Amino acid sequence: MHVAITDLRAHLSDWLTRVREGEELVVTDRGLPVARITGIDAMPAIERLVAQGVIARPKHPKQPIDRNEVVAKPGRPLSDIVSELRA
Repeated sequence: MHVAITDLRAHLSDWLTRVREGEELVVTDRGLPVARITGIDAMPAIERLVAQGVIARPKHPKQPIDRNEVVAKPGRPLSDIVSELRA
């Protein structure tokens, strides 16, 4: 649909509602096309790839556990923990 700049300015929210609903606008200045306004896909890229079947969601969405993780104990000097990690 074509819309003049003056009409676009006067009714911007109405035109944007129409774009949001999927319509494409061609903005004209004195009858000459100068711009095209289209809606954007608000779906994140990962969600879009999952929907297209390009990628799949993980079977176990939890973060992996580090089995060698050193847990700090209260009252234990930090230098001892750093020494353990370096060993």
